[in-house]
Amino acid sequence: MNEDLAGALSAVLDGAEITGLRRLTAGASRETWAFDADGRALVLRRDPPEVPRPVEVRREAECFRAAARAGVPIPTLVCSGEGDAVGSPYLIMERLDGETLPPRLLREERYAAARAGLARELGRTLARLHAIPPAEVPSLEAVDDPLVRLRAEHDAYGEPRPALEVAFRRLSRHPPSGTPRAVVHGDFRNGNLLVGEDGLRAVLDWELAHLGDPREDLGWLCLRAWRFGAAEEVGGFGSVEELLDGYAELAQRPDPAAVRWWELYACVHWAVICRMQAERHLGGSERSMEMAVLGRRVVEAEYDALLAMGLVDGALPAAEPVPPAGDRPTIEELLDAVSGALAEELEFADDRSAYLARVARTGLGVVAREVSLGPDLHRQHAACLADAGCSDDAALAEGLREGSLDPDDGAVAAAVRSSTLTRLAVANPRYPNTRPPR
Repeated sequence: MNEDLAGALSAVLDGAEITGLRRLTAGASRETWAFDADGRALVLRRDPPEVPRPVEVRREAECFRAAARAGVPIPTLVCSGEGDAVGSPYLIMERLDGETLPPRLLREERYAAARAGLARELGRTLARLHAIPPAEVPSLEAVDDPLVRLRAEHDAYGEPRPALEVAFRRLSRHPPSGTPRAVVHGDFRNGNLLVGEDGLRAVLDWELAHLGDPREDLGWLCLRAWRFGAAEEVGGFGSVEELLDGYAELAQRPDPAAVRWWELYACVHWAVICRMQAERHLGGSERSMEMAVLGRRVVEAEYDALLAMGLVDGALPAAEPVPPAGDRPTIEELLDAVSGALAEELEFADDRSAYLARVARTGLGVVAREVSLGPDLHRQHAACLADAGCSDDAALAEGLREGSLDPDDGAVAAAVRSSTLTRLAVANPRYPNTRPPR
């Protein structure tokens, strides 16, 4: 496939010699490839061929050009197209030096100076981004009532999520005051930022851009998932105060309470996105281990929502493992052996293979905990549901939604917490842990 793609890229780039073509690990919704064209370092981002989205690519190309005019740091867009040339809609841009992987940005000493001023710098960057005249990006869709849309997207899956019902209730009852519509990046976070030792170098991945409340970007950046285990509220490297201080250097200072509302909204939004990505696999449109495993991250976002509302303290329930049955090796031992083999065999593989091996090990860990701890956790949760007068999570979620159950009631609150924490104990028991500030 690489040879065919290299030939297609050469044709798009006026016969340039394509060398060093390799697929990168980044990008859950688009393929990302690095290559050189006549020695020029470039990146290709294209939709999966089975899920083309030409309208989104055209919109993103508009955003690149408008952002550059507004002074937002961004890679130079070389060209874009709707797919005939390279198999699916695509963008080709310059490849800049820097780091996007959050664990490296948050832990490596060489980025210490960049981390120190990054929250304030991102505030200034967002102020510039939100000042882009909407007329310069005419294809952007306006999202006037994002909570209604988010509720509809959640409801489409027909799955009871009591914690999300509590969050929807809080969001609908305490909306922020209105603000003029602006260009919103839609995915402005640690992981979509190219950072060098001197600070921010580029804002990446504009595929979710739209017109809406600019404070959405601020709340999304503060989402706990983008801290990657670090304590600092903004991307794991800074404070909300620093972020808003930077914003206020170029624009009116946002209301911190409104930013907190959007942070809670971000928790629910991330839960829906995880479920949406999993549906690409479950629905058969795109068979993907990565998408399947992502579906089990919904409960992490539920936990973050409860944490943002002050309804959980981080402790996960203890559970008794199921006694092993049958021949040795047991199911757990077999899963552990396969997981270890993945780690050993792919330790020195290319970046993408190593990344997929980590995803596979994550999925195997979920299976092992489901088999071993699941039965006892389910029994514990059933007892909490009974105390709240509910037969299952569906009854709990429905009661919260229609108002017959009060989330401030002790037994109901305990059942909501149990619904999330028992599943988190299976999906990712280390998730509540936070590293101390550096």
